[in-house]
Amino acid sequence: MQNFVKNFGFAIGVSVVALAVAVIDGYLRNGHSLSAAGSALIIALLLGVLELSLSFDNAVVNAAVLKNMDPKWQRRFLTWGILIAVFGMRFVFPIVIVAITAGLGFFEVLSEAFGNPEIYSKHLEEARVPINAFGSSFLMLVFLKYLLDPDKEEHWFHWLESKLARVGRLDTIQVVITGAILLLAVHYLVAREMQYTALIAGVVGILTFLLVDALGNLFDVDDMAARAGAAGLASFLYLEVLDASFSLDGVIGAFALTKDIVIIAAGLTIGAIFVRSITVSLVRSGTLDTYRFLEHGAHYGIGALATIMLLSMSDSVHIPEVVTGLIGAGFIVLAIWTSIQANKKEAIDKPTARI
Repeated sequence: MQNFVKNFGFAIGVSVVALAVAVIDGYLRNGHSLSAAGSALIIALLLGVLELSLSFDNAVVNAAVLKNMDPKWQRRFLTWGILIAVFGMRFVFPIVIVAITAGLGFFEVLSEAFGNPEIYSKHLEEARVPINAFGSSFLMLVFLKYLLDPDKEEHWFHWLESKLARVGRLDTIQVVITGAILLLAVHYLVAREMQYTALIAGVVGILTFLLVDALGNLFDVDDMAARAGAAGLASFLYLEVLDASFSLDGVIGAFALTKDIVIIAAGLTIGAIFVRSITVSLVRSGTLDTYRFLEHGAHYGIGALATIMLLSMSDSVHIPEVVTGLIGAGFIVLAIWTSIQANKKEAIDKPTARI
Protein backbone atom coordinates (compact mmCIF):
# COMPACT_ATOMS: atom_id res chain seq x y z
CA MET A 1 0.00 0.00 0.00
CA GLN A 2 2.85 2.36 0.85
CA ASN A 3 4.47 1.77 -2.54
CA PHE A 4 1.14 2.33 -4.28
CA VAL A 5 0.69 5.70 -2.57
CA LYS A 6 4.30 6.61 -3.33
CA ASN A 7 3.94 5.77 -7.03
CA PHE A 8 0.36 6.84 -7.70
CA GLY A 9 -0.56 9.30 -4.94
CA PHE A 10 0.39 12.37 -6.99
CA ALA A 11 -1.49 11.06 -10.05
CA ILE A 12 -4.61 10.45 -7.99
CA GLY A 13 -4.41 13.96 -6.52
CA VAL A 14 -4.00 15.59 -9.95
CA SER A 15 -6.84 13.47 -11.31
CA VAL A 16 -9.20 14.65 -8.57
CA VAL A 17 -8.34 18.27 -9.40
CA ALA A 18 -8.79 17.63 -13.15
CA LEU A 19 -12.19 16.01 -12.58
CA ALA A 20 -13.25 18.92 -10.37
CA VAL A 21 -12.28 21.38 -13.12
CA ALA A 22 -14.27 19.36 -15.68
CA VAL A 23 -17.34 19.28 -13.41
CA ILE A 24 -17.19 23.03 -12.70
CA ASP A 25 -16.72 23.77 -16.42
CA GLY A 26 -19.67 21.59 -17.38
CA TYR A 27 -21.81 23.20 -14.68
CA LEU A 28 -20.98 26.82 -15.56
CA ARG A 29 -21.05 26.46 -19.36
CA ASN A 30 -24.48 24.84 -19.38
CA GLY A 31 -26.62 27.16 -17.30
CA HIS A 32 -25.65 25.73 -13.90
CA SER A 33 -26.99 22.32 -14.86
CA LEU A 34 -26.19 19.44 -12.51
CA SER A 35 -26.81 16.90 -15.28
CA ALA A 36 -24.28 18.67 -17.49
CA ALA A 37 -21.80 18.60 -14.60
CA GLY A 38 -22.36 14.84 -14.21
CA SER A 39 -21.94 14.33 -17.96
CA ALA A 40 -18.66 16.29 -17.89
CA LEU A 41 -17.41 14.05 -15.07
CA ILE A 42 -18.19 10.86 -17.00
CA ILE A 43 -16.65 12.14 -20.25
CA ALA A 44 -13.46 13.26 -18.47
CA LEU A 45 -13.15 9.81 -16.86
CA LEU A 46 -13.70 8.08 -20.21
CA LEU A 47 -11.08 10.28 -21.88
CA GLY A 48 -8.63 9.49 -19.10
CA VAL A 49 -9.14 5.74 -19.53
CA LEU A 50 -8.89 6.06 -23.33
CA GLU A 51 -5.66 8.04 -23.11
CA LEU A 52 -4.17 5.54 -20.68
CA SER A 53 -5.11 2.58 -22.90
CA LEU A 54 -3.55 4.27 -25.94
CA SER A 55 -0.35 5.18 -24.08
CA PHE A 56 0.33 2.22 -21.78
CA ASP A 57 2.95 0.85 -24.15
CA ASN A 58 4.42 4.36 -24.15
CA ALA A 59 4.91 4.00 -20.38
CA VAL A 60 6.82 0.75 -20.86
CA VAL A 61 9.16 2.27 -23.45
CA ASN A 62 9.56 5.36 -21.26
CA ALA A 63 10.63 3.13 -18.37
CA ALA A 64 13.19 1.32 -20.55
CA VAL A 65 14.80 4.65 -21.44
CA LEU A 66 14.33 6.26 -18.03
CA LYS A 67 16.12 3.53 -16.06
CA ASN A 68 19.35 4.32 -17.94
CA MET A 69 19.10 8.08 -17.54
CA ASP A 70 21.11 10.20 -15.14
CA PRO A 71 19.16 10.61 -11.81
CA LYS A 72 19.00 14.37 -12.34
CA TRP A 73 17.35 13.93 -15.74
CA GLN A 74 15.04 11.28 -14.32
CA ARG A 75 13.75 13.88 -11.85
CA ARG A 76 13.41 16.46 -14.63
CA PHE A 77 11.43 14.03 -16.76
CA LEU A 78 9.07 13.41 -13.84
CA THR A 79 8.67 17.14 -13.05
CA TRP A 80 9.23 19.26 -16.15
CA GLY A 81 8.13 16.32 -18.28
CA ILE A 82 4.73 16.18 -16.63
CA LEU A 83 4.14 19.89 -17.34
CA ILE A 84 5.24 19.47 -20.97
CA ALA A 85 3.15 16.30 -21.42
CA VAL A 86 -0.02 17.75 -19.90
CA PHE A 87 0.09 21.39 -20.95
CA GLY A 88 2.46 21.35 -23.91
CA MET A 89 1.71 18.17 -25.84
CA ARG A 90 -2.01 17.80 -25.15
CA PHE A 91 -3.06 21.45 -25.22
CA VAL A 92 -0.52 23.78 -26.84
CA PHE A 93 0.84 21.38 -29.49
CA PRO A 94 -2.55 20.71 -31.18
CA ILE A 95 -3.20 24.47 -31.26
CA VAL A 96 0.17 25.04 -32.95
CA ILE A 97 -0.63 22.34 -35.53
CA VAL A 98 -4.03 23.88 -36.29
CA ALA A 99 -2.43 27.32 -36.57
CA ILE A 100 0.14 26.03 -39.09
CA THR A 101 -2.22 23.92 -41.21
CA ALA A 102 -5.10 26.43 -41.19
CA GLY A 103 -2.84 29.46 -41.71
CA LEU A 104 -4.15 31.18 -38.57
CA GLY A 105 -2.45 32.95 -35.67
CA PHE A 106 -1.78 31.06 -32.45
CA PHE A 107 -3.98 33.32 -30.30
CA GLU A 108 -6.70 33.25 -32.93
CA VAL A 109 -6.81 29.45 -32.69
CA LEU A 110 -6.59 29.64 -28.88
CA SER A 111 -9.62 31.94 -28.84
CA GLU A 112 -11.35 29.56 -31.25
CA ALA A 113 -10.65 26.57 -28.99
CA PHE A 114 -12.44 28.21 -26.05
CA GLY A 115 -15.00 30.37 -27.83
CA ASN A 116 -15.91 28.26 -30.84
CA PRO A 117 -14.90 24.64 -30.19
CA GLU A 118 -16.95 23.33 -33.14
CA ILE A 119 -14.75 25.28 -35.59
CA TYR A 120 -11.60 24.32 -33.68
CA SER A 121 -12.44 20.62 -33.84
CA LYS A 122 -13.19 21.02 -37.57
CA HIS A 123 -9.75 22.56 -38.12
CA LEU A 124 -8.12 19.84 -36.05
CA GLU A 125 -9.88 17.18 -38.12
CA GLU A 126 -8.64 18.88 -41.29
CA ALA A 127 -5.11 18.57 -39.88
CA ARG A 128 -5.63 14.83 -39.35
CA VAL A 129 -3.60 13.79 -42.40
CA PRO A 130 -0.34 15.64 -41.57
CA ILE A 131 -0.74 14.75 -37.88
CA ASN A 132 -1.01 11.05 -38.73
CA ALA A 133 1.83 11.28 -41.26
CA PHE A 134 4.19 12.83 -38.69
CA GLY A 135 3.19 10.51 -35.83
CA SER A 136 3.22 7.31 -37.89
CA SER A 137 6.67 8.02 -39.37
CA PHE A 138 8.22 8.75 -35.99
CA LEU A 139 6.59 5.77 -34.26
CA MET A 140 7.42 3.41 -37.13
CA LEU A 141 11.10 4.29 -36.72
CA VAL A 142 10.87 3.68 -32.96
CA PHE A 143 9.39 0.25 -33.66
CA LEU A 144 11.80 -0.71 -36.45
CA LYS A 145 14.89 0.46 -34.58
CA TYR A 146 14.01 -1.93 -31.75
CA LEU A 147 12.81 -4.78 -33.96
CA LEU A 148 15.84 -4.68 -36.29
CA ASP A 149 18.43 -4.07 -33.57
CA PRO A 150 21.31 -6.49 -34.38
CA ASP A 151 22.61 -6.22 -30.79
CA LYS A 152 19.31 -7.23 -29.15
CA GLU A 153 20.01 -10.40 -27.16
CA GLU A 154 16.46 -11.37 -26.16
CA HIS A 155 13.97 -12.23 -28.93
CA TRP A 156 10.24 -12.59 -28.33
CA PHE A 157 9.38 -14.32 -31.62
CA HIS A 158 12.81 -15.81 -32.16
CA TRP A 159 12.08 -17.32 -35.59
CA LEU A 160 11.20 -13.85 -36.92
CA GLU A 161 13.30 -11.42 -34.89
CA SER A 162 16.57 -13.34 -35.26
CA LYS A 163 16.26 -13.06 -39.05
CA LEU A 164 15.25 -9.39 -38.92
CA ALA A 165 18.25 -8.65 -36.68
CA ARG A 166 20.49 -9.69 -39.58
CA VAL A 167 18.69 -7.18 -41.81
CA GLY A 168 19.31 -4.58 -39.09
CA ARG A 169 23.05 -4.78 -39.78
CA LEU A 170 22.38 -2.72 -42.91
CA ASP A 171 23.03 0.89 -41.96
CA THR A 172 19.91 3.15 -41.89
CA ILE A 173 17.69 0.32 -43.16
CA GLN A 174 14.95 1.48 -40.76
CA VAL A 175 14.85 4.87 -42.47
CA VAL A 176 14.70 3.26 -45.92
CA ILE A 177 11.79 1.02 -44.90
CA THR A 178 9.89 3.86 -43.20
CA GLY A 179 10.44 6.18 -46.16
CA ALA A 180 9.18 3.53 -48.58
CA ILE A 181 6.09 2.86 -46.45
CA LEU A 182 5.40 6.60 -46.24
CA LEU A 183 5.64 7.04 -50.03
CA LEU A 184 3.28 4.11 -50.65
CA ALA A 185 0.79 5.30 -48.03
CA VAL A 186 0.79 8.86 -49.39
CA HIS A 187 0.35 7.67 -52.97
CA TYR A 188 -2.40 5.12 -52.36
CA LEU A 189 -4.25 6.40 -49.28
CA VAL A 190 -4.11 10.20 -49.27
CA ALA A 191 -6.32 12.44 -51.38
CA ARG A 192 -4.33 14.13 -54.16
CA GLU A 193 -4.72 17.65 -52.76
CA MET A 194 -3.23 16.55 -49.42
CA GLN A 195 -0.37 14.37 -50.70
CA TYR A 196 2.31 17.06 -50.61
CA THR A 197 1.33 18.13 -47.08
CA ALA A 198 1.31 14.51 -45.88
CA LEU A 199 4.71 13.81 -47.44
CA ILE A 200 6.28 16.88 -45.84
CA ALA A 201 4.80 16.00 -42.42
CA GLY A 202 6.06 12.42 -42.72
CA VAL A 203 9.54 13.57 -43.69
CA VAL A 204 9.55 15.96 -40.70
CA GLY A 205 8.66 12.98 -38.48
CA ILE A 206 11.59 10.99 -39.90
CA LEU A 207 14.00 13.92 -39.53
CA THR A 208 12.85 14.53 -35.96
CA PHE A 209 13.59 10.93 -35.04
CA LEU A 210 17.00 11.04 -36.76
CA LEU A 211 17.93 14.28 -34.98
CA VAL A 212 16.99 13.04 -31.52
CA ASP A 213 18.56 9.64 -32.16
CA ALA A 214 21.76 11.27 -33.42
CA LEU A 215 21.97 13.40 -30.28
CA GLY A 216 21.60 10.28 -28.16
CA ASN A 217 24.32 8.44 -30.09
CA LEU A 218 26.62 11.45 -29.93
CA PHE A 219 26.50 11.76 -26.18
CA ASP A 220 25.87 8.17 -25.09
CA VAL A 221 29.46 7.52 -24.08
CA ASP A 222 30.27 5.41 -20.99
CA ASP A 223 32.10 6.93 -18.02
CA MET A 224 32.07 10.47 -19.34
CA ALA A 225 30.40 12.55 -16.68
CA ALA A 226 30.94 15.73 -18.65
CA ARG A 227 28.59 14.42 -21.30
CA ALA A 228 26.00 12.96 -18.95
CA GLY A 229 23.87 16.10 -19.03
CA ALA A 230 23.82 16.18 -22.82
CA ALA A 231 22.95 12.47 -22.96
CA GLY A 232 20.15 13.09 -20.45
CA LEU A 233 18.86 15.97 -22.56
CA ALA A 234 18.86 13.78 -25.68
CA SER A 235 16.88 11.04 -23.86
CA PHE A 236 14.53 13.67 -22.42
CA LEU A 237 13.82 15.09 -25.90
CA TYR A 238 13.30 11.60 -27.31
CA LEU A 239 10.73 10.76 -24.62
CA GLU A 240 8.86 14.04 -25.11
CA VAL A 241 8.61 13.60 -28.89
CA LEU A 242 7.51 9.99 -28.36
CA ASP A 243 4.85 11.20 -25.94
CA ALA A 244 3.70 13.82 -28.47
CA SER A 245 3.32 11.16 -31.16
CA PHE A 246 1.14 9.08 -28.83
CA SER A 247 -0.96 12.02 -27.66
CA LEU A 248 -1.91 13.30 -31.12
CA ASP A 249 -4.21 10.37 -31.83
CA GLY A 250 -5.93 10.77 -28.48
CA VAL A 251 -6.46 14.52 -28.93
CA ILE A 252 -8.23 14.03 -32.26
CA GLY A 253 -10.29 11.12 -30.93
CA ALA A 254 -11.36 13.12 -27.87
CA PHE A 255 -13.54 15.40 -30.00
CA ALA A 256 -15.77 12.42 -30.79
CA LEU A 257 -16.91 12.57 -27.15
CA THR A 258 -17.00 16.33 -26.53
CA LYS A 259 -16.07 19.63 -28.16
CA ASP A 260 -15.34 21.28 -24.79
CA ILE A 261 -11.59 21.96 -24.71
CA VAL A 262 -11.53 22.19 -20.90
CA ILE A 263 -13.11 18.75 -20.44
CA ILE A 264 -10.78 17.31 -23.09
CA ALA A 265 -7.73 18.81 -21.37
CA ALA A 266 -8.93 17.47 -18.00
CA GLY A 267 -9.49 13.94 -19.32
CA LEU A 268 -6.20 13.77 -21.23
CA THR A 269 -4.38 15.12 -18.16
CA ILE A 270 -5.63 12.16 -16.13
CA GLY A 271 -4.32 9.71 -18.71
CA ALA A 272 -0.99 11.50 -19.11
CA ILE A 273 -0.31 11.74 -15.37
CA PHE A 274 -1.04 8.03 -14.86
CA VAL A 275 1.27 7.13 -17.75
CA ARG A 276 4.05 8.99 -15.90
CA SER A 277 3.19 7.22 -12.64
CA ILE A 278 3.20 3.81 -14.32
CA THR A 279 6.60 4.68 -15.80
CA VAL A 280 7.96 5.45 -12.33
CA SER A 281 6.44 2.27 -10.91
CA LEU A 282 8.00 0.13 -13.65
CA VAL A 283 11.44 1.64 -13.01
CA ARG A 284 11.27 1.34 -9.21
CA SER A 285 9.87 -2.19 -9.16
CA GLY A 286 12.23 -3.62 -11.79
CA THR A 287 9.22 -4.99 -13.69
CA LEU A 288 11.05 -4.80 -17.02
CA ASP A 289 13.61 -7.27 -15.70
CA THR A 290 10.94 -9.58 -14.28
CA TYR A 291 8.85 -9.64 -17.46
CA ARG A 292 11.53 -10.05 -20.10
CA PHE A 293 9.19 -9.59 -23.09
CA LEU A 294 7.31 -6.55 -21.78
CA GLU A 295 9.46 -4.10 -23.72
CA HIS A 296 9.00 -6.24 -26.84
CA GLY A 297 5.22 -6.16 -26.45
CA ALA A 298 5.26 -2.39 -25.99
CA HIS A 299 7.23 -1.90 -29.21
CA TYR A 300 4.89 -4.18 -31.14
CA GLY A 301 2.06 -2.03 -29.79
CA ILE A 302 3.89 1.04 -31.07
CA GLY A 303 4.25 -0.63 -34.47
CA ALA A 304 0.51 -1.34 -34.50
CA LEU A 305 -0.29 2.29 -33.61
CA ALA A 306 2.05 3.54 -36.36
CA THR A 307 0.28 1.28 -38.88
CA ILE A 308 -3.16 2.45 -37.74
CA MET A 309 -2.10 6.10 -38.04
CA LEU A 310 -0.83 5.42 -41.57
CA LEU A 311 -4.12 3.80 -42.58
CA SER A 312 -6.05 6.65 -40.95
CA MET A 313 -4.60 9.10 -43.45
CA SER A 314 -7.24 7.73 -45.83
CA ASP A 315 -10.64 9.44 -45.73
CA SER A 316 -12.33 6.05 -46.07
CA VAL A 317 -10.58 4.41 -43.09
CA HIS A 318 -11.59 5.08 -39.50
CA ILE A 319 -10.39 2.78 -36.76
CA PRO A 320 -11.97 3.59 -33.36
CA GLU A 321 -9.56 4.63 -30.62
CA VAL A 322 -10.96 1.85 -28.43
CA VAL A 323 -9.74 -0.72 -30.97
CA THR A 324 -6.32 0.94 -31.07
CA GLY A 325 -6.10 0.84 -27.29
CA LEU A 326 -7.19 -2.81 -27.15
CA ILE A 327 -4.53 -3.85 -29.69
CA GLY A 328 -1.80 -2.18 -27.63
CA ALA A 329 -3.14 -3.69 -24.41
CA GLY A 330 -3.33 -7.10 -26.11
CA PHE A 331 0.39 -7.02 -26.95
CA ILE A 332 1.20 -6.04 -23.35
CA VAL A 333 -0.91 -8.87 -21.88
CA LEU A 334 0.60 -11.40 -24.31
CA ALA A 335 4.11 -10.20 -23.44
CA ILE A 336 3.46 -10.60 -19.71
CA TRP A 337 2.00 -14.10 -20.18
CA THR A 338 4.86 -15.31 -22.38
CA SER A 339 7.37 -13.81 -19.93
CA ILE A 340 5.82 -15.78 -17.06
CA GLN A 341 5.91 -18.97 -19.15
CA ALA A 342 9.56 -18.36 -20.10
CA ASN A 343 10.49 -17.75 -16.45
CA LYS A 344 8.79 -20.98 -15.38
CA LYS A 345 10.58 -22.95 -18.10
CA GLU A 346 13.90 -21.43 -17.10
CA ALA A 347 13.31 -22.32 -13.44
CA ILE A 348 12.61 -25.95 -14.42
CA ASP A 349 15.61 -26.18 -16.76
CA LYS A 350 18.16 -24.75 -14.32
CA PRO A 351 18.09 -27.66 -11.80
CA THR A 352 18.24 -30.11 -14.69
CA ALA A 353 21.31 -28.35 -16.06
CA ARG A 354 23.08 -28.66 -12.67
CA ILE A 355 22.39 -32.42 -12.54
